[in-house]
Amino acid sequence: MTRAAVYLPDGFGGSEGRDGPGRLEEIEFDVIEAESAQVVLPEVTVRDERGGALFTGGGLVFDPSAGGGPWAGATADRAARAFGVVNTAFHAQRTLRYVSGLLGHPLPHLLVRIGMHEQSRGWGGGHYRLPGQGAGADPEATSPAGEVHLGGGAGFVARSGTEQYFRAPAHNPAIICHEVGHHVCRHTADFRLNRLRPPEQQTNKKTALDEGTADVIAAIMLGTPDIYGWHRHAIPHTERRRRKLDPRWTMAHFQGGPDSDPHDDGMVWASACWSARQRITDVSADPTRFDTLLLRGLELAGRDSPAVLNRDALRERRHFSRLMAAMARADPALAPHVLAAMADHGIHLGVSNNDLSRAARTNPSRLVNE
Repeated sequence: MTRAAVYLPDGFGGSEGRDGPGRLEEIEFDVIEAESAQVVLPEVTVRDERGGALFTGGGLVFDPSAGGGPWAGATADRAARAFGVVNTAFHAQRTLRYVSGLLGHPLPHLLVRIGMHEQSRGWGGGHYRLPGQGAGADPEATSPAGEVHLGGGAGFVARSGTEQYFRAPAHNPAIICHEVGHHVCRHTADFRLNRLRPPEQQTNKKTALDEGTADVIAAIMLGTPDIYGWHRHAIPHTERRRRKLDPRWTMAHFQGGPDSDPHDDGMVWASACWSARQRITDVSADPTRFDTLLLRGLELAGRDSPAVLNRDALRERRHFSRLMAAMARADPALAPHVLAAMADHGIHLGVSNNDLSRAARTNPSRLVNE
């Protein structure tokens, strides 16, 4: 075990999380090796792609230096970059170990690369990439098992007083856990049927189910539905851009179609899942049972793969009701509570997303908080 400094998620969300991405703590975690600018763990390899040595054999405890950045000075920026690699590795490992523990088997090894896609400007976000063509194609993605790309940072998050925190994705557990959530989806439900494609010709296009499930996984790992409450605290709770898993988001808000944002539509699914998790807690069940139900439902949905890749098969895998049915099969005893909670969001078995959306807009009085 190796000693390291990381951000723990206690205190996330609302005003409590505004001064930083979490609570800075020293912990011990399982590292195979640390070399130059990368750390290798049993589940994940995290590498800073911007050049220069970050680790010199002196341990993995670094000052986050308020995210570093171009105006922080060379020493502070190097410390912030080193902290980002370690922080990312810890949260990726933590998420993957939690998931594999509930599934009963490990997922494929994940590669995380920091400092990507910044040739023309800084980037403060992250995404999950597979080698392939078409929408979201990324020529720098090389691992057929999947990669998380994190930007080196851009802009600042306002803190108390006059201080600011450089918006470095590798410092933000919410972004890290969300992107690892896409890795979980790829190797369980496989919403885009990439397992039927050649390894080097996969697709990176995300569906609302993919984005919403990644948000749920992030909320589970952070212990709060306000997953982006730190760096998006200025966005009102009433806007979906805040990405808070609020009960207000129902199928009446679902847009669908090629021009819709899967992040926005995914909020409907994510909010319904969080309501179901709370409902299970309300009946005195351990919330871990919902987590298990969700993950095993993803796996059951993935096992129902068609023999041939076609448009109809892909369309069916976008339906919220299909995954909900698989979740109900995963834990029949809890299924009535899950189905009831999701019905409050306008999601019912055996109905397409578009039909659910039309029904919810026609009769919004049946939905929660409408």
